[in-house]
Amino acid sequence: MGKKKAAHLDIKHSERLQPQEQLLAIKQKNSTFTIGVPKETTLQEMRVALVPSAAGLLVENGARVLIERGAGMAANFEDRLYSENGAELVESPAEVYQADIILKVAPPSLDEIKLMKDRTLLVSALHLRAQNKFYFKALSAKKITAISYEHIRNGSNEHPVLHSISEIVGNTAILIGAEYLSHPKWGRGKMLGGFSGINPSEVVILGAGTVGESAARAALGFGAMVKVFDNSISKLRQLQNNIGARVFTSIIQPDVISEALRTADVVIGAIYSKAGQGTTIVGEAMVKKMKSGSVIVDVSIDRGGCIETSKETSHNNPVYRVHNVTHYCVPNISSRTPHTASYALSNYFAPFLLDLAQCSGLNERLLKDEGLRKGLYLYNGKITLEYIAKKYKLPFQNIELLLAAFG
Repeated sequence: MGKKKAAHLDIKHSERLQPQEQLLAIKQKNSTFTIGVPKETTLQEMRVALVPSAAGLLVENGARVLIERGAGMAANFEDRLYSENGAELVESPAEVYQADIILKVAPPSLDEIKLMKDRTLLVSALHLRAQNKFYFKALSAKKITAISYEHIRNGSNEHPVLHSISEIVGNTAILIGAEYLSHPKWGRGKMLGGFSGINPSEVVILGAGTVGESAARAALGFGAMVKVFDNSISKLRQLQNNIGARVFTSIIQPDVISEALRTADVVIGAIYSKAGQGTTIVGEAMVKKMKSGSVIVDVSIDRGGCIETSKETSHNNPVYRVHNVTHYCVPNISSRTPHTASYALSNYFAPFLLDLAQCSGLNERLLKDEGLRKGLYLYNGKITLEYIAKKYKLPFQNIELLLAAFG
């Protein structure tokens, strides 16, 4: 490796003098980051955290990238593409989990945490609703520093990773609705869109966030008539401005929603409460009045759903019918398009790691980046997200105070 590349990954002399427990497991001068990308083991998780071209970019900048064999296969990234881009293929999870930095899509299982070495930097989803006390205690015992990509914010106070994934989900939700609406068994044998001499399809979207906006844009592209509901006037106004088209918008009023549902062909549920949980917007009585063969895609099912008749399904058995209305309630919709979704994740992770390499390690990056601190929930085994500490009665450490010593 050339001296120029290795220099990008150097740690300042002053930081090398700090106590070992206050440093991440990042190599010192004239060595590199080792980044591990394991094969996902969560049921039906087909995405991969790093695509081959991004792995190549990191290798070119001095990183050593370990890819567990088969990690990208479900997303149609062959092993040879990683090796051609300079990544090293390893045969077992035990090997890849010895890396200094672990990149994952889903949070690691307890068995995977056991394979990690002490003071690893973990970047993955957190899926807070699915975790328990033992998960955090296992990470703490190994003094892991963990960042949840769902919680990271950018300079505009947006969630950049979730924004990209939400755009994919919104588009995919419309494609799913179109697929089942035209299905001879599950739908009405009707194409989604508008055609000369034929009334356009009607799409009702609950929620004017990124998912709702992307769904509205996709539905308009099909030529459908779109109606969007949200309790935020500012979100509705922003949606109108962003898509550059006039669509029907309304705050959430049961009578107005009920009337819109009565003629809807496809309904997209993409609304959450302020607490980030699902909240019932459409009751069963409203569903009962919908047209036979119409389709509901409840995107918010991963947080409880916003339609009373919704219940979680899987990619293997994605749909069921209630009152002759087809319901699609798969929580991980972006995994239906794993190739595209993997690029969305990788487009954030690769620049993040390059920037980390050009800083003096994670401490410096955390000090200057408040948005990244929002995603940090463990720092050298200390819980830095107060909600977790309170919920599980675990010790809490304020990250600003922890980092003050390095300022």
